Amino acid sequence: MKKIIKYVIIDILRNKIVLAYTALLLLISITIFNLEDNAAKGLLSLLNIILIIVPLVSMLFSAIYVYNSAEFVELLVSQPLKRRTIWLSLFLGLAASMALAFFIGAGVPILLFEATATGFMMLATGLLLSVIFVALAMLAAAMARDKAKGIGVVILLWLFFSIIFDGLILFILFQFADYPLEKIMVAAVALNPIDLSRILILLKMDVSALMSYTGAVFKDFFGTQTGLVLSFCVLITWIIVPGWLSLRRFNKKDL
Repeated sequence: MKKIIKYVIIDILRNKIVLAYTALLLLISITIFNLEDNAAKGLLSLLNIILIIVPLVSMLFSAIYVYNSAEFVELLVSQPLKRRTIWLSLFLGLAASMALAFFIGAGVPILLFEATATGFMMLATGLLLSVIFVALAMLAAAMARDKAKGIGVVILLWLFFSIIFDGLILFILFQFADYPLEKIMVAAVALNPIDLSRILILLKMDVSALMSYTGAVFKDFFGTQTGLVLSFCVLITWIIVPGWLSLRRFNKKDL
C-alpha cells in the first residue's frame, strides 16, 4: 500500500497541471496580501477565490487522473492485491497531493501574512475541501465508466455546490420569508461543505454582524465549541461517505 501511495504522490507532484495550480494559488495569495493594507482584508479577498478554485481543480484533476490511470489500476488488480488496498492507495495519494499543493500555494502565504485564528481556520477548511472534492471526484469516476460522462458529472457537482445550492437556498428563503427558517438553514448548511467552510471562516472574521438575524443564529451555533467540533465532524463525514461509496462501487465494478 505504501509503495502505491508513494508512486501516486510522486507521479502527481511531477504533473504540470498540479505545479501550475500550486504556482497560481501562490501568486494569487501573495499578490492579494501585498495589495491589501490589512492582512485580514487580504484573507477576505482570498476566501472566495479559494472556495471556487480549490474544489474545481481538486475534482477535475482527480477525476481525469483516475480515468487516465485505468490501465495502471487494471494491472494492479491482476496482482495479488485487494481492490480495497488499490482504491484507498489511489485516494490517499490524490488527497495528499492536492492537500500539499493547496498548503504550498495558499497555506504558506496565509501562515506568513496572517498566522491568526482566522488564518488557521482558512488553512484547515481549505485542506479539508481539497480532500472532500477528491473523494467526490473518485465517487463520480467509480460510478461512470465513460470518461466524458464522468467529467460532466464532476462539473455538475461543482456547479451545484458552488452556485446552484446557494440559489436554491435563496429561493426557499424568499418563498417562505414569513416563516422562521433560520434554524433550518443551520441544518441545510451541512449539506454543502463549501457553504459550511465559508460560514466558519466568516464567523472567525466576526463578519456575522453583516448577516442580520441569520448571522446571529449561525454565530450562536457555529461560534460555540460544540458547534465548531460538529462542523468539522460534518466536513470529515463529507470525506468518509463519498470515499466509502466509491470503494464499494469499485469493489463491484467489472474492469
